[in-house]
Amino acid sequence: MTHEDPQGRPVRVALGLGSNIGDTRAHLDAALRGLEREGDIVVVARSSDYRTPPWGPVPQDDYRNACIVVETRLGPRELLNRCLAVEKALGRVRDIRWGPRVIDIDVLVYGDRKVEEEGLSIPHPRMGERAFVLVPLAEIWPDAPLGDGRTAAEALATCPGQEDITRL
Repeated sequence: MTHEDPQGRPVRVALGLGSNIGDTRAHLDAALRGLEREGDIVVVARSSDYRTPPWGPVPQDDYRNACIVVETRLGPRELLNRCLAVEKALGRVRDIRWGPRVIDIDVLVYGDRKVEEEGLSIPHPRMGERAFVLVPLAEIWPDAPLGDGRTAAEALATCPGQEDITRL
């Protein structure tokens, strides 16, 4: 199933990437290659990489986070499935919620679409309060629609935790 905007162009999508195990830079680079491998996802922008503190109650190392903007004709579920397949291929194990991970790929924004399905919420429901998402996203797509009436840049203007994020 393919999805295009009304003019027949691929949909602009934002993905968030994170890693805090092993060679985090290599993991993010490998994730990009994995996403683009089939030719139906084209990366059009990549943010800087950022060192960010871990989120949630599990003690762990800092993360390397980045966002990418891609164009694709994959539908939202197909895109999520591709992200999950790339994570699995890179050794992601889903055992501890908010735990350390080799790679994490989140679908943040899918054009201006809102999707609520089992295991898939787009726009990502908590990104508007997470500086580790908003800082890299606003760098490459400041007017990305968050689904709550704000853009990434507008949400970032009032988002706590920015002082804990370091551009690498």
